[in-house]
Amino acid sequence: MEGKIAIVGGGDSITVFKAAGVAAFAAENAETARELIRRIAKDYKIIFVTEEIYAPLAAFLKRFDEQPYPVILSVPVNEGSDYGKQLLKSAMERALGVDILFNT
Repeated sequence: MEGKIAIVGGGDSITVFKAAGVAAFAAENAETARELIRRIAKDYKIIFVTEEIYAPLAAFLKRFDEQPYPVILSVPVNEGSDYGKQLLKSAMERALGVDILFNT
């Protein structure tokens, strides 16, 4: 598992990550993504999940917060929304006790 990084998301949205050498797993819906994440969780330290897949799986993905690895992060695609920003802000406040990036 040494430093392995993966992304799970819609076909076109993961292409850039794949080009950068990140293991890419296509999932067109949340149920497929859930099974993929279960399968790869033991092999990857960081798993990026595209925002449109992450949102419906938030409750399932929360269980990974209790383990050191994998770290699962939401990434926006295309226009994106504020969902990923809110998740990052919440995680930062939980870890550091203060919002050092967004200051809102």
